[in-house]
Amino acid sequence: MSSIKKLAGQTLWYGLPTIGSRFLGYILNFSLSFIYHAADTADLTQIYAIVPFVNILFTYGVETSYFRFSQEKDKDGLYNTLNVSILTTTILFSSILLLFTQTLANATLMPSHREYFTWLTAIIFLDTLATLPFAKLRQEGRPRKYAFVRIAGIAVNVLVVVFFIGICPQIVHKNPHSLLLLIYDPSIGIGYYLIGNLVGSATTFLLLWKEWISFRFIFDGKLWKEVMKYAYPLIIVGLGGMINEMISRLVYQHVVTLPPAEAKRQLGIFAANYRLAVLITIFIQMFRMAAEPFFFNQSQETNAKITYARVMKFFVIACCCMFLVIGLFLDVFEKILTIKFKEYGEGIHIVPILAMGSVFLGIYYNLSIWYKLTNRNLFGAGITIAGAIVTILLNIWWIPLFGYTGSAWATFTCYAFMMITSYLFGQKLYRIPYAKKKMIAYLVLTTLIFFLHKGLVLLYGNIYFSVITAVIFLLAFLWFVARVERKEFEQFPMIGKFFRTQSSLA
Repeated sequence: MSSIKKLAGQTLWYGLPTIGSRFLGYILNFSLSFIYHAADTADLTQIYAIVPFVNILFTYGVETSYFRFSQEKDKDGLYNTLNVSILTTTILFSSILLLFTQTLANATLMPSHREYFTWLTAIIFLDTLATLPFAKLRQEGRPRKYAFVRIAGIAVNVLVVVFFIGICPQIVHKNPHSLLLLIYDPSIGIGYYLIGNLVGSATTFLLLWKEWISFRFIFDGKLWKEVMKYAYPLIIVGLGGMINEMISRLVYQHVVTLPPAEAKRQLGIFAANYRLAVLITIFIQMFRMAAEPFFFNQSQETNAKITYARVMKFFVIACCCMFLVIGLFLDVFEKILTIKFKEYGEGIHIVPILAMGSVFLGIYYNLSIWYKLTNRNLFGAGITIAGAIVTILLNIWWIPLFGYTGSAWATFTCYAFMMITSYLFGQKLYRIPYAKKKMIAYLVLTTLIFFLHKGLVLLYGNIYFSVITAVIFLLAFLWFVARVERKEFEQFPMIGKFFRTQSSLA
């Protein structure tokens, strides 16, 4: 239990900046829906769908590799070698991107916005160089600095965007001769969202200066080859994962059978509703920040597999709770999303589909530890490639027929496929005693509660009734889990005393 307690603490520390930064990011994203019509946000949607693909190519698995090899290699030598590698390749890759900015602008139907891709290259350049310093903080167990740097970067990002998109246009509209025009260009418009990201990334990079000056230009070629042999399948895994997550937004305008203006509008609606489902992905991301180094550190313990199984069970419970928060309070989220432009509410029905898909993705990430620990990354690459093929084929098939609803179901199907496949292979090659029956029961119960609530709301469509019944159902689920897992919760610090009965105290 002490190991799970440590993981919970680190998840909190790594999770706070993740939640904080994503929350601020949500404020920015939602603010766009109050300022711009759905069609006007489509370009940003495509830009940010490209970013993860490029990030994977730029970082080529060095973060996970650093955690893996720091267990058995000299940490300073490993850090120096990987930093020399990533600095060299980042300069090279960034130069190539700058040469093809106009080509990228044309391919994404933004020929008049070449500057977007110049700013994007600068953002990726800075974020890539911050990868290993952040990994070093995580590996050394320094979550406080990690949290500070993350939150500071996103706070600066938000301030810049709010200033240039929210404040400057109003001041210039009232005073066309304002001195603000010395630093503000109205023609940039929504492009200030990218500029804000760039300034935030620069701030983050500068705050990591101590981690940067600690490395030396010392390169161990033999060690580098060993690390790259481990890392290259992770590139395939990462690219496949991004295809599963982002391909729908990249191909939507190219495969949907609609006029260009309507295609852009639907893409904007799709992206706005997708962000609601990503609330679960926020939790998954903050969990992974702590879990990846934790899993590698635990691998040497005799009861490692039991620990992995218990972590998975609590993870599934947490994901079920988050799904219910999203699904049961969907009416509330819709009210917020459609405060100014009602068109965003057209796609609210895809949120539960995408949210459950995100739950499956989180379970897959937990399951993936088997191939990382056993050096079978090619298995992970194979599963991810298969999932990517499923995603591509279903999006090409279903988007012309069902629009973004078809894309949502494609995402759900892909993650379910990857989860099941990884579990079956993992249990054969690195068997972990997961509480399978309990986890399936929790997922089924969560789904039934969602549909029961939805049925009641259809019968009596009052927002207050919807919220009250949502609270009752959520509390009922929590009570049920607390009853079933009472013995487990008794051992937890702080909350354990609330689950101990007189007999257990005796």
